[in-house]
Parts: sequence; C-alpha cells; structure tokens
Amino acid sequence: MKNQKPRSLTVSTPLNTERFSYRARWLHWVMAILIVLAYGLILSRSQFARGTDLRTFVVQSHFWVGIVVLVMAFFRVAERRRHSPPAITPPLQGALHLAANLSHYALYAFLFAQPLLGLFTVLLERGALPVPLTSLSIPAPFAISKETAETLEHFHVLLGTIFYYVIGLHVVAAVWHHFVRKDNTVRRMV
Repeated sequence: MKNQKPRSLTVSTPLNTERFSYRARWLHWVMAILIVLAYGLILSRSQFARGTDLRTFVVQSHFWVGIVVLVMAFFRVAERRRHSPPAITPPLQGALHLAANLSHYALYAFLFAQPLLGLFTVLLERGALPVPLTSLSIPAPFAISKETAETLEHFHVLLGTIFYYVIGLHVVAAVWHHFVRKDNTVRRMV
C-alpha cells in the first residue's frame, strides 16, 4: 500500500478523431429539429383564422424558434472553430470536395441570414418583438418602416423557399455518402 501511486481525480480521454465533438453533434441535431419546427410553425399558421390567439401564438413561436436558431448558430461556429471536423474517409476529391464546402457554407449562411431577416422584418413592421403567451414585447431599437419590413419579408420567404432545396440536398447527400459512397460522413455526426 505504501508504494501505490495516488489515483488521479481527473480522467483524460483522447479526442475521438472519427466523429465530431459531442457538442457539435448536439448542436447539429437540435438545430435541425428547431429548423423543422420553424418551418412547421409558419406553414401551419394558415390552419388558424387571422387574429385568433392560436394563430398569434404559432407565428410568435416561429419568431422565437428562429431567434434560438440564430443564437445557437454562434455556438455552432465557435465549436467548429474550436474543433476541426474529422476527416472524411475516403477523402473527397475535386468537384465533390468543392460541392461539400459550398453546401456547408450555404447552410451556415442560412443559419444566420434567415433568422436575422425574420427578426428585422418583425421589428421594422411591428416596432417590437412580442413574447408569446404574454402581453410583453421587446421594443425595436429603430423606427417602424413597413416598406423595408415588406422587402425583408420577401427575402425571408424567398430564402426559406430556396433552403427547402439546400436542406433537401444536404439530406440526399448524407444518404448518398452513407449508402452509395460508403464513407464515414454520416457516422461522423451520429
């Protein structure tokens, strides 16, 4: 007993270079769920009559889900900068490598641009951001401008429509990587 070394209180585990970090994977999947929720909320608003409390709740919830996505996007980028993505095995070459990079930059741009367009649309149109299930709202730091809000809303809707296809391409690419190319792309994120 006298010659035994004291046990360390911390356990050091090597970084798994085959998968994204736990935090990156968690952020990816939670944000994916939130984006589906944001789309679902805004598409379901037409199921409720204009001016009803339920429609107002659905629309305001859409706003706030978008804000959560925006905030999480900052953490996602920070995590990406903190931990390099694990290598794809076998590596992508040429046009495949370029397509993968372009689609990821497009997805990251969407995570920032779409919520910001929505946020500025609401603030410029209403002069405040309503808090669901309350009579509270967060005032806009600038004056109402219905025309600018209308323009931003147009781009918000247009970008949302474009990203149906970009997100669909992302899913199709993941399936292709897993079942056709049989590389580790999907395994890195699960």
